[in-house]
Amino acid sequence: MPKLSVRHKGREIALQILYQCDWNTIEDIDKVIMEYATDLASEVIPEDDPALAFGRTRLQGVLTHKAEIDSILKKNAKHWRLDRMASVDKNILRIGVFELCYCPDIPPKVAINEALELAKRFCGGESSAFVNGILDAVLRNRERSEKA
Repeated sequence: MPKLSVRHKGREIALQILYQCDWNTIEDIDKVIMEYATDLASEVIPEDDPALAFGRTRLQGVLTHKAEIDSILKKNAKHWRLDRMASVDKNILRIGVFELCYCPDIPPKVAINEALELAKRFCGGESSAFVNGILDAVLRNRERSEKA
């Protein structure tokens, strides 16, 4: 398996913790991050690992803007309710929307491509097309509203 970039590894960390947040009540997100890094990851991740720091920014960003992100997803996921989406798909989309809407340093094509890579790795065969369609709609609608 090729070595993952720091940012890609960080997105994977954020995704796995967001998935955990869907199923458990989280009181202290920093504690959960460190628990993941020391106990749950496939290998221990040092506290000063840049991927862990990048993952933390994605995780905190998604959690901070979750209501807005979910509203954007609802508007762009035609014929899909959030509660009917698979948890992993939904959290990949949340990371993608966060990067598209709140991270001007991440080019939109990179944000979408990274989400597609996560979908290919963690989801079923059709998930990458599903994720691509929704994130492409988010991007097109955002570009349209910026031009208006």
